[in-house]
Amino acid sequence: MKIVIPGGSGQVGTVLARAFVADGHEVVVLSRKTGPAPWRIVEWDGESLGRWVTEFDGADVVINLAGRSVNCRYGARNRREIKESRVKSTRAVGQAIAEAADPPRVWLQASTATIYAHRYDAPNDEATGILGGDEPKVPDTWRFSIDVAKSWEQAALEALTPRTRFVLLRSAITMSPDRGGAFDYLLRLVRWGMGGKHGDGRQFVSWIHDRDFVRAIYWLFDHDLAGPVNLASPNPLSNIEFMRELRNAWGRRIGLPTTEWMLEVGTFLMRSESELVLKSRRVIPSRLLASGFEFEFSSWAEAAQDLCDRWKGTQRPDQS
Repeated sequence: MKIVIPGGSGQVGTVLARAFVADGHEVVVLSRKTGPAPWRIVEWDGESLGRWVTEFDGADVVINLAGRSVNCRYGARNRREIKESRVKSTRAVGQAIAEAADPPRVWLQASTATIYAHRYDAPNDEATGILGGDEPKVPDTWRFSIDVAKSWEQAALEALTPRTRFVLLRSAITMSPDRGGAFDYLLRLVRWGMGGKHGDGRQFVSWIHDRDFVRAIYWLFDHDLAGPVNLASPNPLSNIEFMRELRNAWGRRIGLPTTEWMLEVGTFLMRSESELVLKSRRVIPSRLLASGFEFEFSSWAEAAQDLCDRWKGTQRPDQS
């Protein structure tokens, strides 16, 4: 297959591209920066049509992951760039698919599980989940993230691509042992003795193992699902349980907790936002499960152990 990945130079795109190339597929990553890679990289600006559109003609699948990183402070400039980078790139991808003489048969469009409401009472699936934005007493930054997610999806829904099946990937955090990713950060806290609960620890953590993420993407290539699809383990768990299982996998019995005010100070100093760890994301993949997909890593205990073992195998002795 020929698989085109706009915005595929980040962690998730690298996880996918690496797997696809290993399986013998032709992979083209659209990126603002070109450089050596095991796959072909084509330059684009993420908002206007250019020579890159020729890659869509005859491609089998397009997976659009483009968008500025949300791992930053949500000041006015960053807010504008986060939202515009997603909306403009999605419109450009939709236009390129619409104008292709031989368009891809599948368009997988990145979205986020953050679109669902902050809640503890029940899980969010595609049919009964509550979209966020109206929760009382949540920070303005959380409402901003919901607005971005809704605008992102709306930009894709406005595209006229009748010859291409279209899927919205409402993805939870993809856990891989790659350096600089979410798992690497969380494991660093555990290694440094700070792997206790965050805040009160009640908030749910939704996650997906990188191998299951790749397998789910492959599944969506060949199964007739369209519209929103949650990509998350069927077993989200509370933050306090999540961190406990991660400590167990690493072999640490104790981890110092981080209070909410400490998180606010820490994320400010790290130029990030506390929403990334304090918002309750309780998401389940009902449509994937109903279609017959089976997770290899459905429990966090098993996933955390595998990720810890693989992380150890990729580090230099001085990093362990």
